[in-house]
Amino acid sequence: MRTDFLTFSPPLIGEEEIREVVDTLHSNWITTGPKSRQFEVEFASFLGCSACVSVNSCTAALHTALVASGIGPGDEVITTPITFVASVNVIEHVGAKPVLVDVEPDTLNIDPRQIERAIAPQTRAVLPVHFAGHPVDLDPIEELAQNHGVSIIEDAAHAFPSKYHGRFIGSGKNPAAFSFYATKNLTTAEGGMLTGTPDLIDRARVISLHGMSKDAWKRYDKGGSWYYEVLYPGFKYNMTDIQASLGLHQIRKIERFQSRRRQIVQMYNSAFGEEETLELPVERREVEHAWHLYVLRLRTETLRISRDQFIEELQLRKIGSSVHFIPVHLHPYYRDKYGWKTQDFPVAYANYQRMLSLPLNPRLTDQDVADVIEAVLDIVEMYRL
Repeated sequence: MRTDFLTFSPPLIGEEEIREVVDTLHSNWITTGPKSRQFEVEFASFLGCSACVSVNSCTAALHTALVASGIGPGDEVITTPITFVASVNVIEHVGAKPVLVDVEPDTLNIDPRQIERAIAPQTRAVLPVHFAGHPVDLDPIEELAQNHGVSIIEDAAHAFPSKYHGRFIGSGKNPAAFSFYATKNLTTAEGGMLTGTPDLIDRARVISLHGMSKDAWKRYDKGGSWYYEVLYPGFKYNMTDIQASLGLHQIRKIERFQSRRRQIVQMYNSAFGEEETLELPVERREVEHAWHLYVLRLRTETLRISRDQFIEELQLRKIGSSVHFIPVHLHPYYRDKYGWKTQDFPVAYANYQRMLSLPLNPRLTDQDVADVIEAVLDIVEMYRL
């Protein structure tokens, strides 16, 4: 057994990031300025997207995208119950109504067939979430959106850098919101990015910084003018150059980070693939998974232990794990406001009861991975029916 606790998902920060942050602290500009812009340029170049704007969180990116798309009171937005609540909170923030539909049994992504049945005259957008880094099946959703005249706003918090039919998520015309939280594949500690068409990003950039026509860098840098106008009652969502300093080097390392994530996934799959008590995460042929999360599902009918007890046993063996996510319809605010019942979304609820996320990050050594595998198989053997 391990002597030290294996943290679930620590960031991997190198000396390059540290030096860049120090350089920023020694500079004349620590808030939104030249390094934030450079990070946007490098991010857009990596994805091949036409435009993007850096913000202080994925939540901010989603909220800004909804506002920039003109979604508000009286509108409905279709989304998934298997997501972090930020995906639904932002719909509430703009005064619209979230409409949940169930997920696919294999990927746990939103089910396009359920979306079709949920579209109503009030539907203005679909907000699919690329759960765990596995891209949503976008083609049928885009066909539905086009046929019904609704927008698609992608929650890509887990999806950098995943691909769907050979194209990076976030490289198309749909607004896509990315997260750079401390646990993500690329981190700026806190932070996010919104990609989309140039006209939408132009609106989003104004909305994300108080609705002002010019940011501080444009006003106070050499040759700038103090004068600005407020074009919209916007928000304080800008990314700082301190955060962008981390992102500049994280994005240059992302291919190495992803290679290590895939190695770990292969080690897990090899170890667990023949174990009848465990269901492994999937990767469909048409996608390239970002592997933000490795979500293992217990076949609880074959075990004398619940998911919660399984996690407790992992903790006793000094292995950190988590659950992604408590379905939205189980949270008191949403349950009570919309009258959702536990079994309204049976696929989401059944899978929630048996899922747990194992450590998956590029800091893991082969010995760390071996310790996780040993712990999981030991628990399985101990509690097998």
